[in-house]
Amino acid sequence: MASNELQSVLEMLKANPLNPSASLPELRAWFEGSMGQMPTVPNTKITNVTVDGIASEWVDAPGARADHAILYLHGGGYVIGSCATHRSLASKLSEASKARVLVIDYRMAPEAPYPAAVEDGVKAYRWLLAQGFAPAKLAISGDSAGGGLTLATAVALRDADVALPKALAMLSPWTDMTGTSDTMTSRAKLDPMVQKEGLVGMAGMYLSGKDAKTPGASPLFADMRGLPSMLIQVGDHEVLLDDSRSLEKKAKMAGVDVTLEVWDEMIHVWHLFHPLLPEGVKALEGIGGYLTKKWAA
Repeated sequence: MASNELQSVLEMLKANPLNPSASLPELRAWFEGSMGQMPTVPNTKITNVTVDGIASEWVDAPGARADHAILYLHGGGYVIGSCATHRSLASKLSEASKARVLVIDYRMAPEAPYPAAVEDGVKAYRWLLAQGFAPAKLAISGDSAGGGLTLATAVALRDADVALPKALAMLSPWTDMTGTSDTMTSRAKLDPMVQKEGLVGMAGMYLSGKDAKTPGASPLFADMRGLPSMLIQVGDHEVLLDDSRSLEKKAKMAGVDVTLEVWDEMIHVWHLFHPLLPEGVKALEGIGGYLTKKWAA
């Protein structure tokens, strides 16, 4: 039985549904309007910064340590989303981790298909190193497509022999663009945020003709040996649930330290609704605690 708060969020989503036939500019505006209104943690400092040509934001909640940082890669199917849509979430993550959060407006499809987003993730991480941040005090995090991009960025950094961050934190990650997992259909009636048809459409724009199993785009199919510790959070009501389950299994087989949390009744990236949803607060606080422990180890 959904809590009153979760029920309120579900009703809010039902009252402001995503029009499946909307144009891409309309989809982007809908997401900006829906999520851009969420409040940040009080007294959070937002600073615009250009990261190797990428428009970005530093998000610093009170108490954020100057020498610890999280590179945050926003969700939105690689075609929608921005610093603004995830500013509220980033502020709570900054508070929970006591670290600065760098959110980047990486290039999106269809204007800039794969591998543009991965290239921007790598550039942003290299920029953090150039600013003097120690890898042992860095993390990469992201939700949905940004969760997949978190993993793909880490793989690209490893392959380039760049010193890796201490940990990865992935929220409802989209790691498999084939759209063939069981939960794509078994959870379809439970997930108000994303559905297979929309994901396949976004994947087509991002892949731009490339195979859906391309490891850089669908990092579930990448070699995961030598990657940093991972925390994966996913809701039991998500069509992308199997993306996380399969990721945990493959990462463990590769010898990676991985923690999977499946949250009862939670919907896709419920963290976005943390101002309204206690489970969103608890999940982000859990990520903060996880990263703090990894950094201290």
